[in-house]
Amino acid sequence: MPKLKTKSSAKKRFRLTATGKVRMNHAGKRHGMIKRTNKFIRNTRHASTLSKPDARIVKRNFLRNG
Repeated sequence: MPKLKTKSSAKKRFRLTATGKVRMNHAGKRHGMIKRTNKFIRNTRHASTLSKPDARIVKRNFLRNG
């Protein structure tokens, strides 16, 4: 059986924590900050973790080593 490759797009978007949770950055911060509210910009500042069902999908289908 050949090794399964990790999806390159998922490699750039997600990373695993030491406990196995999936960390992700918030979307919508690349451009167009004028039209965003200050609350939106503040809330998307830090990375957050995916919910358990979403993390399961990402780990199973996209991050082969997780």
